[in-house]
Amino acid sequence: MEKMGYQKNWNLDEIFQGESKSDEFFIHLKRLEILLQDLQRCVNSFTTPLATNEVANLLKIVEDIGEVRIHLSQANSFITCLLAQNTKDQEAVSLRGKVAQLVSYFEKEVSKVKKVLANTKQDIWEVLIEARELEDYRFILNEWRENTDMHLSDEEQNLIADLMADGYHAWGHFYTALVGSINVKVQVEGEEKNLSVGQAINLRSHPIEEVRKESHHALESIWKEKEELFAKILNHIAGFRLQVYKKSGVKSVLEMPLKDNRLKEETMNAMWSVVSKYKRPFSNYLNRKAEMMGDSSMKAYNFWAPINNSVQKIGYDEAAELIINHISQFGTELEAFVKQAFHEAWIEAEDRANKSAVPFCAGFPLTGESRVFMTFGGTFLNVLTLVHELGHAFHNYAMKSVNGLNKSYPMSIAETASTFAEMIIFDAALKKAKSKEEKLIILDEKLKRSVMNFMNIHSRFLFEQRFYEERNEGIVSSSRLNQLMEDAIYESYDGSLEQPSKYSWVWTPHYYITKSPFYNFPYTFGYLFALSIFAKAKEKGKEFEKDYLNLLRDSGSMTAEDLVIKHLGEDITSEEFWKKGMALCVKDVEEYIKLTSSNDTK
Repeated sequence: MEKMGYQKNWNLDEIFQGESKSDEFFIHLKRLEILLQDLQRCVNSFTTPLATNEVANLLKIVEDIGEVRIHLSQANSFITCLLAQNTKDQEAVSLRGKVAQLVSYFEKEVSKVKKVLANTKQDIWEVLIEARELEDYRFILNEWRENTDMHLSDEEQNLIADLMADGYHAWGHFYTALVGSINVKVQVEGEEKNLSVGQAINLRSHPIEEVRKESHHALESIWKEKEELFAKILNHIAGFRLQVYKKSGVKSVLEMPLKDNRLKEETMNAMWSVVSKYKRPFSNYLNRKAEMMGDSSMKAYNFWAPINNSVQKIGYDEAAELIINHISQFGTELEAFVKQAFHEAWIEAEDRANKSAVPFCAGFPLTGESRVFMTFGGTFLNVLTLVHELGHAFHNYAMKSVNGLNKSYPMSIAETASTFAEMIIFDAALKKAKSKEEKLIILDEKLKRSVMNFMNIHSRFLFEQRFYEERNEGIVSSSRLNQLMEDAIYESYDGSLEQPSKYSWVWTPHYYITKSPFYNFPYTFGYLFALSIFAKAKEKGKEFEKDYLNLLRDSGSMTAEDLVIKHLGEDITSEEFWKKGMALCVKDVEEYIKLTSSNDTK
């Protein structure tokens, strides 16, 4: 049989021919402008409904909003791909600015609609929203109405928006620029190198311990030197956010993140409760790995260390076949989709200069396609990254038939399909592993993800929660931030991590994202949720694929709680649900401990 050769460069011409000089893309932008003008005319004539016969007007507006959103998504995804494949594409940078203006224009019109809905009398609204024509939009319209801020006048909202652009968001940009400007001097195998922060952090997985250690201490020294400046940035971001919440009547700093993720607080609390009760198995894993490295406990700079210095290379074609074969064990529709992605060149995987360092999946809703971006270096970790992004692409595929207004799903659900795809590969790879050593390498990669979600992400949540409590009373000093971070890490890791970075609050960019606070708990939610779904899939076999697709399709039009009740028949406000996914992770620890019970790993 002739061996299949897969293209490493994606095909963007099927989307818009000509890349950043595409005439087709300029026509698309002109079409977008016309759609936005039409939307503006509709919005300007849309006043607070005074009667129940306004269904047609409301339906026209929501359909127009959905249409514009799809066209904007198509444009944004295209530019994201252009800039990722060539970070020096200045024409693409210019196009990004043009699309950003259209996005801002669109969001202002949507805000006007939300305000009108919020002003509608309750009795009229109850009749309107039950109209058959609005059935598909009922959830999101109710969400808009309930979550629209009515405490601020239009003038105050515009003022805050201006202050955010020039002040609040600027602090976030300043943080990114500051970190990007830092050089780190590190000795790497006898040679002193000037590295970026990202490059220095990447040395945490270097096979030589002395390199990992020196990189860790070099970074800690820089954070100590600049801690006062970073403390000011963090305090200003949090202070502004708290003032806006106070003006808007927001009572808790967790209120908005939970709404954005369509989660109840009791769901989040049930999840964290289970995580807290199952710290010991993962501490055991860390202790055993440390023991294998000749230490009594896991040093922070050794966490990402490979358990075996010999790295087995895997070619791209081999990786593609491996993914297709393993995915086929789950279901025929997922298998056919993954084959299409490889055969039709939806993946940019070439290892070359001037590419972005960040892997992603971009959805193109107008053409019903996706594009996956990464740099394939020939490792099993690269295989996992590739299948992770293909999982996101399959989620986009599942949403093809969904209207534009309901295609967007919250971050709490966003990592579900990607993590689920990883679990399929892990499960299949473990079954086919030919030696103890191969099994250990795979298990180690799985367990690193569990530790990150159950320990590291938990420490971020605890730190941010306690920081905001203290920031509400005034400025929090850098020394106090260090103490809060140390306490959170100790608690979340159950005391099993030695020499952790008390400056994690400095180099973790999520704390400085101005779009949303608590950019942490959704990761753990998505991870455990996917594991619970995977447990269900293992019970039902290939027949589960249909249920899985239906779950993904509904992910943009209901709360997380309702989604799981409808498709899995389970209550995620209960700890019992979260224990099912956790049980799979604990089983991984037990297998790891068993395999390392002797020095013979062959």
